[in-house]
Amino acid sequence: MNKIRKIAIYGKGGIGKSTISSNLTAALTYMNFSPAQVGCDPKADSVNTLIDGQFIPTLSDNIQQYGMMEETIKNSVYRGFNNAVLIEAGGPPPGQGCAGRGVLVALEQINKYRIFEKLKVDFVTYDVLGDIVCGGFAQPIRQGFAEEIYIVTSAEYMALYAANNIASSIRLYASQGLNARAAGIIHNKRNVEGENELVETFAGLLDLPVIAHIPRSEFVQKAEHQGKTVVQAFDDTDQAEAYFQLAYNIIHNPYRLIPEDVNRSSIIELLNLQYKTLV
Repeated sequence: MNKIRKIAIYGKGGIGKSTISSNLTAALTYMNFSPAQVGCDPKADSVNTLIDGQFIPTLSDNIQQYGMMEETIKNSVYRGFNNAVLIEAGGPPPGQGCAGRGVLVALEQINKYRIFEKLKVDFVTYDVLGDIVCGGFAQPIRQGFAEEIYIVTSAEYMALYAANNIASSIRLYASQGLNARAAGIIHNKRNVEGENELVETFAGLLDLPVIAHIPRSEFVQKAEHQGKTVVQAFDDTDQAEAYFQLAYNIIHNPYRLIPEDVNRSSIIELLNLQYKTLV
């Protein structure tokens, strides 16, 4: 069996990582891949649009109830749209434990029992909560579960700030001898004038490619209201085509890079310059 391609999607909370991850997974099912998606967020809301709006039981909850054994892990795996493999890592309720630790335990058990190998998965997307402020959520990188990292951002300051923090973390882990590398920026658009150019300039400061500019579209909300991805519900739209193009770009992406060091003042200067050109 060929090596499983494993990527991780990072970015500021609420930036649209789960929407991008799920539409990417759905698109891959049409492109001769057998993909899996792992939600790494205690809210356990990553994969529901791939399984008709259902919120599946989490691996963490199942371990707590049934114990840490192979059968428990297998029973935490679900099949969704076009037979995609779906897992929600889960975690403790807010204020009742370390959510990052819950993600780590879940990923370790998936790896221990070779779940993806046994299911003949060939592409895995880890949809990871927020930016890398908690060591637990850095585990897809630190433990080698994913060596190919995509950073989702918009052209807004806090999104760029979080993206830069993630890039800094990747650079740190690379300096420690880990194999994690940044594979590029995914721009999730907000329909702000000049946003494409701003994100391209920001990516240039990091010396990373922009893999895709994903349009903002009402089809995203319409599909999610149906409990589906855009790729499933509105496959003949330009928005679906954007996700298919993203999948194609990722499949053929050769870049595995250590980001350049960019300080916060450079981001502020970039935003100020962009603002001046628009007024």
